[in-house]
Amino acid sequence: KRTCISKFSEPQKLFNIANELLHTEEAYVKRLHLLDQVFCTKLYEAGVPPEVVTGIFSNISSIYRFHEQFLLPELKTRITDEWNKNPRLGDILQKLAPFLKMYGEYVKNFDRAMDMVNTWMQRSSPFKEVVQNIQKQEICGNLTLQHHMLEPVQRIPRYELLLKDYLKKLPEESPDRKDAEKSLELISTAANHSNAAIRKMEKMHKLLEVYERLGGEEDIVNPANELIKEGHIQKLSAKNGTAQDRYLFLVSHLISLE
Repeated sequence: KRTCISKFSEPQKLFNIANELLHTEEAYVKRLHLLDQVFCTKLYEAGVPPEVVTGIFSNISSIYRFHEQFLLPELKTRITDEWNKNPRLGDILQKLAPFLKMYGEYVKNFDRAMDMVNTWMQRSSPFKEVVQNIQKQEICGNLTLQHHMLEPVQRIPRYELLLKDYLKKLPEESPDRKDAEKSLELISTAANHSNAAIRKMEKMHKLLEVYERLGGEEDIVNPANELIKEGHIQKLSAKNGTAQDRYLFLVSHLISLE
């Protein structure tokens, strides 16, 4: 009995991973559509300079076309129509993974894009109005433009995690193993660049939180700065030697007490 359950459950687990890949890909393509066909288009229509829109969204149109016209249709056909006869993912991903190199340009531009969004939200009423109007729509899911712009940076590390899980459950003798391993190799290289951008973004968010807690007094939100340590300390009073509770922020270029 146990052997039968085991033999049945492994293929089912592989199908579940494939299905998760398909469903997350469908949701991701909707996000790309929102960035390219809604935000981009509306900002162009509002008269925002083309170089600003391109500076913010980089090569998002190419990324959207690749996923919408190639990767998603291939996954859909394989997983919904062909899986019973041909249960494999590696061949599709191995063939299409080299195209993920186009993410390098988007990831490299990401910090600059965030800065440009913040600047134009403050300086341009038409820009701010367009962005805020779209953000109020149901399609945005109560999330900001910046949040949606982070999605392409996060997507490749998610492919990597799903593919690692797939390979763990894939039998050694599977005809898909060689392609799946090659796909993981290609995707992991692209994921390293994305992970570095995500870590940088997280550090910036942390600095922004500290900046707000300090009442905006110290100009610490700078890519060159890094929050090294934070925590409660006790400061001895110079007058009477009594201990006073303080909260310490140790940033690479300064120390701040709250």
